[in-house]
Amino acid sequence: MTQTAAKESISIVIPCYNEEEGILNLVQKLNPAVAQLQKKYEVELIFVDDGSIDHTNELLHQYYGKDQNAKIIKHEKNKNLGAALRTGFQYASGNFVAALDSDCTYSPQLISSMMGLMDEKTDIVTVSPYHPQGKINNVPAYRIFLSKSASRLYRMVLRYPIFTYTAMVRVYRRKVIENVKFDADNFLGVTELLVKAIIKGYTVKEMPAELNVRKFGVSKMKMIPVKIIGSHFSLLSQAFRHKIFKKTL
Repeated sequence: MTQTAAKESISIVIPCYNEEEGILNLVQKLNPAVAQLQKKYEVELIFVDDGSIDHTNELLHQYYGKDQNAKIIKHEKNKNLGAALRTGFQYASGNFVAALDSDCTYSPQLISSMMGLMDEKTDIVTVSPYHPQGKINNVPAYRIFLSKSASRLYRMVLRYPIFTYTAMVRVYRRKVIENVKFDADNFLGVTELLVKAIIKGYTVKEMPAELNVRKFGVSKMKMIPVKIIGSHFSLLSQAFRHKIFKKTL
């Protein structure tokens, strides 16, 4: 009798902070995406409630509390996106680990397509709204300007041919999150992880994707533009020193 090969597994990490207005939207879009993935993979959901003070935690438990394939982790106080991702990664058990926005500005359905691009020569697949075939819908112009400008600078410094360095939605091989450490607790952590992975020699493939404005709740980006620019320049300078002097980040 032929033994059926075990499915590979994927953990999807979803940071949430004061998202009560958008949880139902997340459920309605996430569940069909999970069902699609389950045709090929064992799927684990990891929700990190990053110190929400609204009804986010109660709603997560209402919809996923009895799901044996879901974990709901709560920070007692808000630690910001980078810290929430680190927590989620610590609890992830999959062969692959995905990061997904709770506001569905990127469709959860993208993860199946991203997994389709994950081959033996690829360690990370990232969404890319700034790819020539990508698309941006109604996102505030100042945010796109800052993010796109930062991505262009990283591309120039690292000389790595991808267009988007700032998107959170990615799929990583497990070895990446185990071997690449990032320190930033804020939104910079997303870029820091990718930059350090590239410097360590991991291979990245990007998928053109559509970025939409959030429909529920408000943006959780706490840093004002000046601080965002400063944090990116600090990371860029570290990357530049590594390229020139081979200093470890």
